[in-house]
Amino acid sequence: MRAVYFDNGTIAIRDVAKPRLKPGYALLKTRLAGICNTDLELLAGYYNFSGIPGHEFVADVVECDERRWIGKRVVGEINLACGACQYCAQGLGRHCPKRSVLGIVKHPGAFADYFTLPVENLLPVPNEMLDEYAVFTEPVAAACEILEQVPLGAQEEVAVLGDGKLGLLIAQVLTLSGCRVTAFGRNRTKLDVLKPLGIKTMLVKREAARYPTAAFGYVVEASGSAEGLNTALRMVRPRGTVVLKSTVHNRAPFDSAQAIVNEITLVGSRCGRFAPAMKWIRSGELNLGAMIDAWVPLEHADIGLGLAREPGILKVLLST
Repeated sequence: MRAVYFDNGTIAIRDVAKPRLKPGYALLKTRLAGICNTDLELLAGYYNFSGIPGHEFVADVVECDERRWIGKRVVGEINLACGACQYCAQGLGRHCPKRSVLGIVKHPGAFADYFTLPVENLLPVPNEMLDEYAVFTEPVAAACEILEQVPLGAQEEVAVLGDGKLGLLIAQVLTLSGCRVTAFGRNRTKLDVLKPLGIKTMLVKREAARYPTAAFGYVVEASGSAEGLNTALRMVRPRGTVVLKSTVHNRAPFDSAQAIVNEITLVGSRCGRFAPAMKWIRSGELNLGAMIDAWVPLEHADIGLGLAREPGILKVLLST
């Protein structure tokens, strides 16, 4: 089969063996895969990654011991937990110390013709849902995770820092959940994705003075920048909460004195459950179509990854 392979900052299309099916797993044929900022960070050296990336996908089940799954169109949770440790027993398989992660840690990803996942990770895609919307399930789940971690009340004022793919999804999910969101970014075209939902946006420059100071009880940092944390710390009120969503290869500078003096709560936030995300996508309220900028065949993944790095570009999809 064909597979995109990252190795020391290079991208290649390799002809590799189709993965063998293990008990309890399904063999999946990729229909669409989405390029995420994490994929770009992996290419830059995050996790010292080498292998087949890709964790946002919609696929067909082509082989499985549980025959009821064969032929189904699915998405799937990306963490492969051991199922036996104390974290797994508490339903926290996403934090299993022995876990692998699809396309990120020790498990070949979806930028390939075929890949595997445990059957328990799969979620069927409703018949009426388009592939190009279903492929957003993983990042929408990451946005929904904030609602499970932080007690956001109705009409809570929240700043979302960053106009990338995840930042825009977070702004939409929090708004539809009843929060009063202000989204901050540097690209007007990207921020315009939020207009149909009536979300307040602010276009800012690099100078910190352009961001409001101590203005929000909650700030979600999704800028994808190593400087984003300090910007968020300046924006949040004393005893407020900063939710950290950016994963960057470079170490982030951190003004610990500001966090301590103002008694700021820092909340790391990563993956989320797929079922709530699927409900949001199925509702049709998210403006997903406006976030898709390009479709690229898998064999031209290098072009797709190059596009995804360009300023102003949002979601790039790889098709098989």
